[in-house]
Amino acid sequence: MPLTHHPLTQEFPEYKALIHKLKMDNNYFHHMMERYEEIDKHIYRIESGEEPTSDDYVNRLGKERLKLKDDLYKIILSNK
Repeated sequence: MPLTHHPLTQEFPEYKALIHKLKMDNNYFHHMMERYEEIDKHIYRIESGEEPTSDDYVNRLGKERLKLKDDLYKIILSNK
């Protein structure tokens, strides 16, 4: 399976404009999105072999990314 990043606008393409607006207007959303992107890039580096680590650690990162994605999605839905 090819490695890919999971940007929020790719995960929810139908909300691309709203995601951009929230990122610009909502500091809480902006910071959560930055954390999501940071974790996503970190997971990508680990999975590509650039950063060796334990499976346990990458699983924890994956769970944190998923939690952030869920929380961001809730904000998106409450602002549509």
